[in-house]
Amino acid sequence: MGYAGDVDPKKAWEMLAQDPKALLVDVRTGPEWMFTGTPDLSSLGRKAILQSWQVFPAMNVDADFTGKLGAVAPDRDTMLLFVCRTGGRSRAAADAMAALGYRRCFNVSDGFEGPPDPERHRGRVAGWKAANLPWAQQ
Repeated sequence: MGYAGDVDPKKAWEMLAQDPKALLVDVRTGPEWMFTGTPDLSSLGRKAILQSWQVFPAMNVDADFTGKLGAVAPDRDTMLLFVCRTGGRSRAAADAMAALGYRRCFNVSDGFEGPPDPERHRGRVAGWKAANLPWAQQ
Protein backbone atom coordinates (compact mmCIF):
# COMPACT_ATOMS: atom_id res chain seq x y z
CA MET A 1 0.00 0.00 0.00
CA GLY A 2 2.59 2.65 1.03
CA TYR A 3 2.26 6.07 2.58
CA ALA A 4 0.50 8.98 0.85
CA GLY A 5 3.67 10.87 -0.06
CA ASP A 6 6.28 13.40 0.95
CA VAL A 7 5.45 17.02 1.76
CA ASP A 8 7.85 19.84 2.51
CA PRO A 9 7.67 21.41 5.98
CA LYS A 10 5.69 24.48 4.86
CA LYS A 11 3.10 22.28 3.15
CA ALA A 12 2.92 20.13 6.29
CA TRP A 13 2.21 23.29 8.32
CA GLU A 14 -0.55 24.28 5.87
CA MET A 15 -2.10 20.81 6.11
CA LEU A 16 -2.03 20.96 9.92
CA ALA A 17 -3.61 24.43 9.84
CA GLN A 18 -6.36 23.30 7.46
CA ASP A 19 -7.28 20.06 9.24
CA PRO A 20 -7.79 20.49 13.00
CA LYS A 21 -7.78 16.69 13.46
CA ALA A 22 -4.45 16.19 11.67
CA LEU A 23 -1.56 15.08 13.86
CA LEU A 24 2.13 15.84 13.59
CA VAL A 25 4.07 12.84 14.90
CA ASP A 26 7.69 13.51 15.81
CA VAL A 27 9.40 10.11 15.71
CA ARG A 28 12.84 11.19 16.95
CA THR A 29 14.23 10.17 20.33
CA GLY A 30 14.04 11.88 23.72
CA PRO A 31 17.60 13.22 23.52
CA GLU A 32 16.87 14.72 20.10
CA TRP A 33 13.74 16.45 21.39
CA MET A 34 15.68 17.73 24.38
CA PHE A 35 18.77 18.99 22.57
CA THR A 36 17.39 20.19 19.22
CA GLY A 37 13.82 21.15 20.14
CA THR A 38 10.40 20.15 18.84
CA PRO A 39 7.84 21.61 16.46
CA ASP A 40 5.62 24.12 18.28
CA LEU A 41 1.98 23.81 17.24
CA SER A 42 0.61 26.01 20.02
CA SER A 43 -0.60 28.65 17.55
CA LEU A 44 -2.77 25.88 16.07
CA GLY A 45 -4.08 24.96 19.52
CA ARG A 46 -2.34 21.60 19.83
CA LYS A 47 0.94 19.80 20.40
CA ALA A 48 3.04 17.46 18.32
CA ILE A 49 2.80 13.80 19.27
CA LEU A 50 6.21 12.68 20.53
CA GLN A 51 6.46 8.96 19.73
CA SER A 52 9.92 7.53 19.04
CA TRP A 53 10.26 5.17 16.08
CA GLN A 54 13.46 3.78 17.59
CA VAL A 55 14.27 3.18 21.24
CA PHE A 56 17.29 5.09 22.54
CA PRO A 57 20.13 4.19 23.13
CA ALA A 58 20.10 0.86 21.26
CA MET A 59 18.12 2.46 18.39
CA ASN A 60 16.09 -0.68 17.70
CA VAL A 61 12.71 -0.05 16.09
CA ASP A 62 10.04 0.09 18.79
CA ALA A 63 8.06 -3.10 18.18
CA ASP A 64 4.97 -1.44 19.69
CA PHE A 65 5.23 1.85 17.78
CA THR A 66 2.10 1.18 15.72
CA GLY A 67 0.14 0.06 18.77
CA LYS A 68 1.08 3.15 20.76
CA LEU A 69 0.28 5.53 17.92
CA GLY A 70 -2.89 3.62 17.07
CA ALA A 71 -4.09 4.22 20.64
CA VAL A 72 -3.56 7.98 20.17
CA ALA A 73 -5.15 8.00 16.70
CA PRO A 74 -7.68 5.15 16.48
CA ASP A 75 -9.48 6.68 13.46
CA ARG A 76 -7.66 5.43 10.37
CA ASP A 77 -8.89 8.47 8.43
CA THR A 78 -6.83 10.79 10.66
CA MET A 79 -4.18 12.64 8.71
CA LEU A 80 -0.79 11.72 10.16
CA LEU A 81 2.27 13.80 9.27
CA PHE A 82 5.55 12.24 10.38
CA VAL A 83 8.77 14.13 11.06
CA CYS A 84 12.24 13.03 12.19
CA ARG A 85 15.67 14.64 11.83
CA THR A 86 16.04 14.35 8.04
CA GLY A 87 13.12 12.26 6.73
CA GLY A 88 14.26 8.62 6.92
CA ARG A 89 12.72 7.36 10.14
CA SER A 90 9.56 9.36 9.50
CA ARG A 91 9.19 7.69 6.09
CA ALA A 92 9.48 4.26 7.73
CA ALA A 93 6.89 5.23 10.37
CA ALA A 94 4.51 6.53 7.67
CA ASP A 95 4.90 3.23 5.80
CA ALA A 96 4.22 1.22 8.95
CA MET A 97 0.99 3.09 9.73
CA ALA A 98 -0.12 2.97 6.09
CA ALA A 99 0.34 -0.81 6.20
CA LEU A 100 -2.23 -0.85 9.01
CA GLY A 101 -4.78 0.93 6.85
CA TYR A 102 -4.13 4.58 7.72
CA ARG A 103 -4.79 6.22 4.36
CA ARG A 104 -3.44 9.73 4.98
CA CYS A 105 0.14 9.24 6.18
CA PHE A 106 2.66 11.81 4.97
CA ASN A 107 6.40 12.11 5.45
CA VAL A 108 7.77 15.60 6.13
CA SER A 109 10.67 15.74 3.71
CA ASP A 110 13.98 16.96 5.11
CA GLY A 111 12.59 16.49 8.63
CA PHE A 112 13.15 18.85 11.53
CA GLU A 113 16.80 19.72 10.83
CA GLY A 114 17.48 18.74 7.21
CA PRO A 115 20.87 17.91 5.75
CA PRO A 116 24.07 19.54 6.95
CA ASP A 117 25.29 22.75 5.35
CA PRO A 118 28.86 23.10 4.03
CA GLU A 119 30.02 23.77 7.60
CA ARG A 120 28.31 20.52 8.72
CA HIS A 121 25.58 22.29 10.72
CA ARG A 122 21.97 21.18 10.46
CA GLY A 123 18.87 23.34 10.54
CA ARG A 124 20.08 25.90 8.02
CA VAL A 125 19.63 24.32 4.56
CA ALA A 126 16.25 22.57 4.67
CA GLY A 127 13.73 21.14 7.10
CA TRP A 128 11.32 22.54 9.70
CA LYS A 129 13.85 24.88 11.32
CA ALA A 130 15.23 26.24 8.03
CA ALA A 131 11.65 26.91 6.87
CA ASN A 132 11.29 29.20 9.90
CA LEU A 133 8.34 27.23 11.24
CA PRO A 134 7.56 27.47 14.96
CA TRP A 135 9.63 25.30 17.25
CA ALA A 136 10.61 25.30 20.89
CA GLN A 137 13.57 24.14 22.91
CA GLN A 138 12.69 21.61 25.60
